[in-house]
Amino acid sequence: MRGALSFLTSVGRGGQPGPRTLDWFPLAGAMIGLVLGAVWWGSSRIWSAQLSAALVVAADLAVTGLLHFDGLVDSADGLLPHLDRERRLAVMGSPEAGAFGVGVAIVVVLLRWAALVAIRPSVILLVSLWCLSRTGMALVVRTQPYARSEGGLVSAFAGPPRWAALIFGVGLSVGLAFAWRLPAGAVSVVAALVAGGAVVWLARRRIGGFTGDVLGAAGVLAETAGLIAAAARWS
Repeated sequence: MRGALSFLTSVGRGGQPGPRTLDWFPLAGAMIGLVLGAVWWGSSRIWSAQLSAALVVAADLAVTGLLHFDGLVDSADGLLPHLDRERRLAVMGSPEAGAFGVGVAIVVVLLRWAALVAIRPSVILLVSLWCLSRTGMALVVRTQPYARSEGGLVSAFAGPPRWAALIFGVGLSVGLAFAWRLPAGAVSVVAALVAGGAVVWLARRRIGGFTGDVLGAAGVLAETAGLIAAAARWS
């Protein structure tokens, strides 16, 4: 668990990722969602929906140490322009942010904020979506090829799939989404899976697999798509 928190958040830096770290990704994601849900519920009792939503977005950036948003920016800069494979990987490994990355990051932040404004504060919803996004990250690491020739930090996770932990994560996410509201909960789960899967598919096509940046981008976009679907005007 310490390894999962070390990799996914700005806390727990004492833990070193290992082969079993991925087993704890779903629970770590649920814990992040629980913290953000508490911020959302508590702040909504004091301030307007707009300010409360902004605090949740800011809290997410703080808790994750901007790690996943950094992956979103790098992935947008590397995967979206017309470049060859080696140039894409070089751009994604560069610390500079380009126009594609900045533009995508701004749009995603605005979409997350607007969706949170439109939804009645719910701890259950955020636990569901954040658990699902981290479960998806673990699934990608276990089933997809790594794009870079060197192993990098992700090489610490090497090992066969442990399906029990992944099934637990999906089951917890789906169960909480259904408990939150139907049909909105079901559609939000589907939207999250499609968005995250689309990022992984694009990366597989353009760089031959995933990187740490791709994991971050897939997680952020899965959460965002889930929030947008949950904010729809369901009858």
